Amino acid sequence: MNRPFVVGVAGGSGSGKTTIARALTEALGPMSVALIEQDCYYRDIAGLEFEERARMNFDHPDAIEMELLIEHVDRLCEGRRIEKPRYDFEQHLRASETDAVDPRPVLLVEGILVLHHPELRDRMDLKLYVDTAADIRLMRRIRRDLEQRGRDFGQVREQYHETVRPMHLAFVEPSKEHADVIIPEGGQNPVALDLLLGRIREVIRGYRGPGAVSGD
Repeated sequence: MNRPFVVGVAGGSGSGKTTIARALTEALGPMSVALIEQDCYYRDIAGLEFEERARMNFDHPDAIEMELLIEHVDRLCEGRRIEKPRYDFEQHLRASETDAVDPRPVLLVEGILVLHHPELRDRMDLKLYVDTAADIRLMRRIRRDLEQRGRDFGQVREQYHETVRPMHLAFVEPSKEHADVIIPEGGQNPVALDLLLGRIREVIRGYRGPGAVSGD
């Protein structure tokens, strides 16, 4: 195999998909995995005032610069380095800094909408959907937004009712039908994780492309 094994990891906000992606990266090792997160690819809306940016629907597919995300997947599959964007969630702005990502035997593409877009799906060798109950997802999202993204409870509640829940029902949940594997309870499912690791390790043993790690 001369191209990375591309794994899509989707699921609702707070489902545990990031936990799955991190667990796979830890188990396989950083020299075996390149990770690109959909959240880094929110469109650049620096031309808008803060109040306008804060009112944007960030859970709609149009909020993602999918063209750039697909271009970066293609570049990594061709063995070329990318400069992954950074995103400031407090200011709703793309940062000026980027993060260099080198090609590796496994490419993880993680985000709520990564199974929604057909062109992105077509590039995936394995499509995962992390399926977690709505109340658990909501609790995790509240905690994350309060602790990590500078929001207050009123902002979290308003965003959930106005965009997060309706967009989940319209776009995220339906994308589950495209998954090869559905993982209940996300990172709390060690059996599923072990099965995934076994499959991925089997596939990447034959990888001979850029970033390959010799076993000699």
